[in-house]
Amino acid sequence: MNARGGAVLYTPEILALAVELANFPLNRAHTLRGEAHSRICGSRVALSLDLNQIGRIGAIGAQVTACAIGQASGAIFLRSALGQDSAALAAGRNEIEAWLAGDDALPSWPGIETLTTARAFPARHAAILLPWRAAFAALSNPCAGD
Repeated sequence: MNARGGAVLYTPEILALAVELANFPLNRAHTLRGEAHSRICGSRVALSLDLNQIGRIGAIGAQVTACAIGQASGAIFLRSALGQDSAALAAGRNEIEAWLAGDDALPSWPGIETLTTARAFPARHAAILLPWRAAFAALSNPCAGD
């Protein structure tokens, strides 16, 4: 709670996640790129990635222009995206969407519990989902030598 009795949105743990984004720079050499944008808050996530021989994410980079919630969500996504395939990404996204809609089951995506305070702020839900949406945009957007 804050001094006025309201829920605290930006916890120290959420704010600390933003620095982790520097570990995953956007890489124009990756073969897949995608972007997602929230019309609600203006947040944007761009991802670059390569798949390995068995169709799992083998390399990933990001550029996150977002509020602290969007940055934290990006860092949480990036921490665990390597090695994931599209089915695992879809399962994670679906669990998070259900959780944000009121399902009591905590999503299994590692670290997502850090965003529990943001669940009470529906205007931030789109920012939380941006990394997963950008990943699916990338998976459907091969870059042809640009």
